Amino acid sequence: MRLSIVIPVYNEAGTVAEVLRRVLAVPFEKEIIVVDDGSTDGTRDILGRQTSPDVTVLLQDRNRGKGAALRAGFPRVTGDVVVVQDADLEYDPGDYPRLLKPILDGDADVVYGSRFGGETHRVLLFWHYVGNRFLTTLSNMFTNLNLTDMETCYKVFRADVLRRVTLSSNRFGFEPEITAKVARLGCRIYEVPVSYRGRGYESGKKITWKDGLTAIGCIVWYRFFD
Repeated sequence: MRLSIVIPVYNEAGTVAEVLRRVLAVPFEKEIIVVDDGSTDGTRDILGRQTSPDVTVLLQDRNRGKGAALRAGFPRVTGDVVVVQDADLEYDPGDYPRLLKPILDGDADVVYGSRFGGETHRVLLFWHYVGNRFLTTLSNMFTNLNLTDMETCYKVFRADVLRRVTLSSNRFGFEPEITAKVARLGCRIYEVPVSYRGRGYESGKKITWKDGLTAIGCIVWYRFFD
């Protein structure tokens, strides 16, 4: 099995080198596709110093959002399984074996890493948690799934499944869009618990309440109109 890890990056100069170090240390045959989404804080300079042959860096001409960065990265994958990895150290690449197991066992086409599955996590903002649970519940109502964490970064796909999906969201609407579309395909979806070391806005967290409103619109749109 060859693993493709796609990492969207925007202004993560303080963490991107460490994320790459941890991903490179994961004991799988792999390729790493980093898509810099118009960073202005020195992230591009750090990426330019990468020398590993396993790392490919793509540069967007301006900031378009996480979904746009992933849409640029996905066509470049050559592996059998694709992992979405954020560049902010909230998620631990050490969880890859757990995430990959349902696919490697032949049970799953898609795996979500749930932050609410009982693993170690940092205690953070109550209303952020409420928003996540609300969006997951609303998504479940429209997709007839029983996910506990639709908004999680850690989404893992068999590459042949991902090639059957056409994506259009630019920002964090990627999360409800991909969920609606793999549900529509009838994919076998598993969840596994992952550790989570969340950060606050003072540390660079980018998602806001406006993205929550957009996610509600995406949930409805990709169920009935797309």
